[in-house]
Amino acid sequence: MKDQAASLRNMVSVPNAANELQRDPRSSKIITVASGKGGVGKSNFTLNFALTLQALGQKVLVFDADIGMANIDVLMGTSSPYNLYHLLYRQKSIQEIIQLGASGLPYIAGGSGMKELFSLSDRDLEFFAEQVEEIAQEMDYVIFDTGAGLSKENMKFIGAADECLIITTPEPTSITDAYALVKVMHGQENATPFRMIVNRVEDQQEAERVADKIAGVAKRFLQTDIPLLGYISEDAQVVKAVKRQVPYSLAYPNAKASKDIEKLALRYLAAPSPTRSETLTGIRGFVKKWLKRTT
Repeated sequence: MKDQAASLRNMVSVPNAANELQRDPRSSKIITVASGKGGVGKSNFTLNFALTLQALGQKVLVFDADIGMANIDVLMGTSSPYNLYHLLYRQKSIQEIIQLGASGLPYIAGGSGMKELFSLSDRDLEFFAEQVEEIAQEMDYVIFDTGAGLSKENMKFIGAADECLIITTPEPTSITDAYALVKVMHGQENATPFRMIVNRVEDQQEAERVADKIAGVAKRFLQTDIPLLGYISEDAQVVKAVKRQVPYSLAYPNAKASKDIEKLALRYLAAPSPTRSETLTGIRGFVKKWLKRTT
């Protein structure tokens, strides 16, 4: 496993600081993290994945977009005095609502203001897009932690992103619900590409069995590929870290789950990203498509 991680690490190029001043805002990649049901460790994955990407030299912003159960800040033992509400009502700038969590990870807290996003006037929508683009152009990745399931809001998040990482576990209901989410989103025009992460597995073989079930059905009935990006082992250290409100990749860097998420992040950076037929124009394109009016 160490050799595999070392090989992947050698494939990952650390961003050249000399190019930072020339960063194109369209180069920020928009990732949504989703799950077919709650309780599969989605937010915990999002947080530790973001922290690991950051440790590998990437600039990452986490946006807690779970309208009902926002908890990224809780997992880090932090609290945010500001959220989207303060931005939307012009009380604070986006720089002021961004908080720094564990290891200085920038994040935007969910909660108040999320529902207001879906009823913005055209003028307010433009303001919001400008604000988010201002900070996103400094980032390599903007990761949206969405809510669980197939709410209309979640579908908009997923449909607007460059790609979606879908989290499942070996539990039958989790597998079924993950496939249901993929099936519904596949029916959308210019469907967002998915990659799969299997959480809380006993070993690699179990992860591959779960992935094969979902990928096999998707290939047969949807004619689409859902590659397995990686897996995370069942690990008691994860539960301990949650109780301590410290991300497990920081609290227990030598734990199985921490090693797994490092390999997963390295593989993510080394592997070609999925493509979609429509090229989104960075964060502004994402925001406009995400909050697009429907009649």
